[in-house]
Amino acid sequence: MVRQWQAVRPDLDTGPMEIIGRVNRCAALLQQAEDAPLRRAGLSRAEFDLLGALRRTGHELTPGELARETFSSGAAVTKRVRQLTERGLVGRRGDTRDRRVAHLSLTEAGRALVDGIMPEQLAYESAVLSALDAGRQEELAGLLGELLTRLEGHMQALRI
Repeated sequence: MVRQWQAVRPDLDTGPMEIIGRVNRCAALLQQAEDAPLRRAGLSRAEFDLLGALRRTGHELTPGELARETFSSGAAVTKRVRQLTERGLVGRRGDTRDRRVAHLSLTEAGRALVDGIMPEQLAYESAVLSALDAGRQEELAGLLGELLTRLEGHMQALRI
């Protein structure tokens, strides 16, 4: 792709495309394969992200907190929570002071599902990254962490 752009528009600096394009392509390839355990469990990536957030925080979350944890909209969280509650994976408790507020937690079935899927997910991710030695993995994680921090802090300034 970069060579093609350079052939038709040699005046353009395609350096950013080399990074962004590769990150996007890696993300697409990883998600395709990574979602296989989720598909077998009958979950979408977004549903698993909600379940994972409830599991890793270790306490109840409100829908708003869950939206922030998963970078999702409130409406999307509401829809997914309803589906996961119907499946018996998420429990919902009303707030004693404000009936509009719900407190969400994993049910035993939800916890078992997340705990069962995580080792398979991590084994897959380890296998993918095994092409890089530990030092290179650490370097890549650091660089991506820096980029992510800048993006999260500066998206407003970029007007995106």
